[in-house]
Amino acid sequence: MPRGDGRLNHDLLPGEKGPQDACGVFGVWAPGEEVAKLTYFGLYALQHRGQESAGIAVSNGSQILVFKDMGLVSQVFDETSLGSLHGHIAVGHARYSTTGSSVWENAQPTFRATANGSLALGHNGNLVNTAELAAKVAELPGEEHVSRSGRTAATNDTDLLTALLAGHPDLTIEEAAQKVLPEVKGAFSLVFMDEHTLYAARDPQGIRPLVLGRIERGWVVASETSALDIVGASFIREVEPGELIAIDENGMRSSRFAEAKPKGCVFEYVYLARPDTSIAGRNVHLSRVEMGRKLAAEAPADADLVIATPESGTPAAIGYAEASGIPFGSGLVKNAYVGRTFIQPNQTIRQLGIRLKLNPLKEVIRGKRLVVVDDSIVRGNTQRALVRMLREAGAAEVHIRISSPPVKWPCFFGIDFATRAELIANGLSVDEIGRSLGADSLAYISIDGMIEATKQPKDKLCRACFDGEYPMELPDPALLGKLLLEAEIAGGQAAKQQPVRGGKQTSDLDGVQSLLGGAGAADALRRP
Repeated sequence: MPRGDGRLNHDLLPGEKGPQDACGVFGVWAPGEEVAKLTYFGLYALQHRGQESAGIAVSNGSQILVFKDMGLVSQVFDETSLGSLHGHIAVGHARYSTTGSSVWENAQPTFRATANGSLALGHNGNLVNTAELAAKVAELPGEEHVSRSGRTAATNDTDLLTALLAGHPDLTIEEAAQKVLPEVKGAFSLVFMDEHTLYAARDPQGIRPLVLGRIERGWVVASETSALDIVGASFIREVEPGELIAIDENGMRSSRFAEAKPKGCVFEYVYLARPDTSIAGRNVHLSRVEMGRKLAAEAPADADLVIATPESGTPAAIGYAEASGIPFGSGLVKNAYVGRTFIQPNQTIRQLGIRLKLNPLKEVIRGKRLVVVDDSIVRGNTQRALVRMLREAGAAEVHIRISSPPVKWPCFFGIDFATRAELIANGLSVDEIGRSLGADSLAYISIDGMIEATKQPKDKLCRACFDGEYPMELPDPALLGKLLLEAEIAGGQAAKQQPVRGGKQTSDLDGVQSLLGGAGAADALRRP
């Protein structure tokens, strides 16, 4: 009997899936502390970054024990499981899949035996040269896609990376990382460990966040500063792009495996990160409030009440209300406990749609001209249903305001966006999107307004989902699919790497076939 994972079942709400982040990672080196419990609470604080599976690896100095399963952190672990994880080093992971299916084999931390012990690794991000790395792994002795039991082995980029780090018997893990990481392309914020040392590394672009903290008896590494707060760690600094950190009984040491070329993901500020997190010295909540203020200046509306699509739209709605002078109110109530039912949905359930998540406060919105602030529009299904629901509840007018620009391009660095053909902003003007949603008006913040709210230099941010300017050269679209490795196994051969021009992807990619139906990303870059 499968267990509920606490997430809304997308099968119950077809087309309602919004942007999903890849993962949250946490690591701790602290002799004398209950490192498994610290990691549990750290992952609990990072649950928003991944809800499909969770895992913790712990070393007692002589061996590494890994415990992982499908589900939320609170469902995977209890007092018994945490009590069995003894040691002074731990790494933990909460996963949403961006490469590889959502199955137990792909849960993290991944584990590999090495010539001198073992290795456990957790990864936030997504790699873009997975096919190339798979070919390198295939050349290592003893590597194969299928385990001795006949079950399909892990099919994600993280397992490939772990195999490469463990596949150099003549090198230490630290030396292997210096050799392997420069060959890895894409987004990766890593925490990994052997029996004696905790490691952390971040890709040269620093696309996904990773921070270093201090507790009384040791060190902590986490995806977000909010996780440091939860476990009582003081923030020291961010792990720099292109940096490798090692922490053991001799202290913390830092080295570089690549030159820093910062391109932090701007969508972390818009939606992904917790509002109580700070990235590059800027608090996320304040950034979102400022986005709302700038949105009000750029796209005013004649209205009676500003409401948010909870919870992610709330800070921007507060900022919009402050700047516009229109009162802010609660017009929608969110059901925070909707989860999987594992009951086959019938048509009645499907027709409930967005009401499973949100319900209007009719007495508040009846007769009002509303400004509804949300963080983003992907397919538009949620907003279309929301407008209809608000009108049925008595709203006189519904003006949609979005605190990010139109999403027009897929992300290959750790956000599971829709394909280009599914993104509503492709092929439609803003006015046409507004009419499609049934809104009285629709407006987005400008790219410059959004970036100004983050207080980060424009050239230090990845904005690819908004403007198509990717921070690195991408391989052939067919080699970017989420299920690429499953396709290779099914097809019996790896695809040949064919690089394409870097920067904005303007070539006509219609007709490019994926390795397996739904596996490649040819349709992701295809113009609708």
